[in-house]
Amino acid sequence: MPPLPKRKYPKSRQGKRRSHIAAKLPHVVECPQCHSPRLAHTACSICGTYRGREAIAIPSPDLEE
Repeated sequence: MPPLPKRKYPKSRQGKRRSHIAAKLPHVVECPQCHSPRLAHTACSICGTYRGREAIAIPSPDLEE
């Protein structure tokens, strides 16, 4: 026969143990170039800049044919 706990653990104790499991919101900041929201520590998907310089080339919509 396997060992069993002698007493029932309170729900508050279970909640304290699982307090770090909650879903967290992503850290969103404003782009200094185009002022659109973007994720922190990533290049802007609108203008393609990161830390004041161009990080990724974004094709302009007027060039698409």
